[in-house]
Amino acid sequence: MNPADVLPNPPSFSEEEMRKFRESKDFREALFEWYKFSGMLAGTIAHIQYESEAFKTIPRHHFHVLIGLLNRCARLMLSNVALSHEGKFGETTAIVDRCIFESAAKVIWLSTETSQEKFNRYLADSLRTELEFKSQIESNIAERGGKTFPVEDRMLTSIRNHIEASQLSEAQINETQRLPDLASILTSIGFSRLIYTVAQRMGSHHVHGTWSSLLFHYLEEDPSKPNETPRDTHFIPRSHDCETHINQFMFVPIIVLTALETYVNYVLDEEAANAFGQVLGGTKEEIMTLYNEAFDGDLTS
Repeated sequence: MNPADVLPNPPSFSEEEMRKFRESKDFREALFEWYKFSGMLAGTIAHIQYESEAFKTIPRHHFHVLIGLLNRCARLMLSNVALSHEGKFGETTAIVDRCIFESAAKVIWLSTETSQEKFNRYLADSLRTELEFKSQIESNIAERGGKTFPVEDRMLTSIRNHIEASQLSEAQINETQRLPDLASILTSIGFSRLIYTVAQRMGSHHVHGTWSSLLFHYLEEDPSKPNETPRDTHFIPRSHDCETHINQFMFVPIIVLTALETYVNYVLDEEAANAFGQVLGGTKEEIMTLYNEAFDGDLTS
C-alpha cells in the first residue's frame, strides 16, 4: 500500500509567504494549515478498509473501536478548522481540542501492548451507564404494572443494540475492570505528568467553565474602572474576539499524529506501516519546525 495513493497532499508555502511569517513572527496561518492536514490524515487513515491487503489479522472489533476514535479526532479537528479559520471561537476550539486529546490518547493506549481486556474495559466504561439507565426504565415500568411508553421502548431498544454491538454480555460489562483514568493512561504510554496537567487538568478549565476559564475567555477588565491591584479589578463580559492559541495548532496535531503512528503499526503490515510512518513522522517534524521558529527556539515565550 502506497500512502501517496490515498493520502491528501500536504500544505506548501511560497518563499514570499514564509518571509511574511518570519518577519511578523506569526506562524499561525501555516500551523493552521498543518492542523487541517493532520485532521485530513486522521480521516483518511480511519477509512482504510479492514479487507485491505496490507491489514494484519486483528479482531474486527478492535478495528471498529479504533477507527471510531480516529474518525472522532478527524471530525472534531475539521470542526475546529471551520470554527477558527476567521480567527474567532478560541473559547470553543479549546473545549473541542480537550476532547480530541483524550480520544487520541486512548487510541495510543489501545494500540500499544494490545489486549482484549483493554478493549473490554473501554467498551464497558460507557455501557455501565447504559445498564444503569436500563434498570431505572425497567423499574418505572414495573411500578406501572408492566405498561410501557413508546419512548421507553425506543430507549430500551437503543441500549440493547449498543450492548449487542459491543459483543459483551451484561454480566461481562459488570464484571470487567474499570477503565483507567486519563492520568494512568498517559503514564502507561510514556507521557509525563506535565502533559496530563497541561492537556487534561488545564484543558478541563475550558470544559467546565471554572474561574480560570472565565478569566481566560469570557471576562475582561473594565477599561472605565482602572485598578491598582488584581483584587480591585472590575470585569465585564469579553467581546467575541478569542483566537485559537498557537499552542493548539501544534499540540493537538502532534498527539493525533502519534495516535495514527501507533494505529498503523498495530493494524498494517510492516512495509505499509513504515510507509505511512514516514509521512506521519515527517508531518510532525514540519509542525515542530514551524512552531520552534515562531519562538526562535525559545518555547518558554
